[in-house]
Parts: sequence; C-alpha cells; structure tokens
Amino acid sequence: MRVMTLGVGDLGAAKDPGIVVRTHALGSCVAVLLLDPKTRSVGMVHIALPESKINNVKAQEKPGYFADTGVPALIKEMGRIGCKGNGKGMIVKLVGGAKIMDPNNTFNIGKRNVLAIKKILWSLKMGVVAEDVGGSISRTVTLGVDTGRVVISSSGRNDWSV
Repeated sequence: MRVMTLGVGDLGAAKDPGIVVRTHALGSCVAVLLLDPKTRSVGMVHIALPESKINNVKAQEKPGYFADTGVPALIKEMGRIGCKGNGKGMIVKLVGGAKIMDPNNTFNIGKRNVLAIKKILWSLKMGVVAEDVGGSISRTVTLGVDTGRVVISSSGRNDWSV
C-alpha cells in the first residue's frame, strides 16, 4: 500500500490500485473527497478557509487552501488522471469542519468552510452524499483507491466510515 499524504491546502488524485489518500488533523478544515465510479479514481483536497479573496497570492500558489479555488482545482486534477464530465457523476463526501478552540463561535470557520464548499458544489450541480462534519473533534481521513472506502479516525475513538 502506498500512502499519498496531504497537508493543509494540498490536493491529490489517484487511480492506481494499492494507493490510499490521507490527510491528518482536520479541525475546522474540511476534506472534500471525490470518487469516480466509472474510472475507479479518488481525489481529496484539504481546505482551510472558505474564500480566496483574503489572499489571492496564496490562492495562486496553493489553490486547495480555499474552498472557492480548491474544489475546482480538485475536479481539474481528477480530469488530469482521466475522469470526465467536470465532476458530474462523482460521489462527493465531506469530513471535518469542527469547532476547535472557538468556544464562543467567534469565527465559526468549520461551519463557514462546510457552507462555502456546499455552495460551490451546488453551483457545479454536485451534491454531497455523505458527511461527517461539525462537532469538536479533530479527524484524520483515509480514502482508498481499491475500495473507495472512507475511514475516519480520531484520538480515543474507534475508526468509522461515511
């Protein structure tokens, strides 16, 4: 098994058997996971913030950092490995978007990330079929090419799937 590890703002796609895509420490960040059943390809982006307008330079350097640039960049990356249709027909799942270190809901970054991502997906006529978002826990998520299974883990808990 080969692991493609994504950091904050990273994105990746894979179609070769034996590859898993993983990202760690999703607090308020959100992982958008795409599965293309036709090509048996998977992709993931680790989004930190909802809108790129706060830092256009960073958005150019690392489009996955923001929801409005990360989702289109992931779809483009999926196309690069052979997926067709600009996201149409792909299975979409979301993980993360927790409320971490924000007890008074001052910034609400997790919720804002989830809403921004869904708005972009809806504009592309893509809907989320499963999600594990919100709460107050950090999550690690793994997506395997072989099974398309999404496995979520968090310290002190048993693994679960969406």
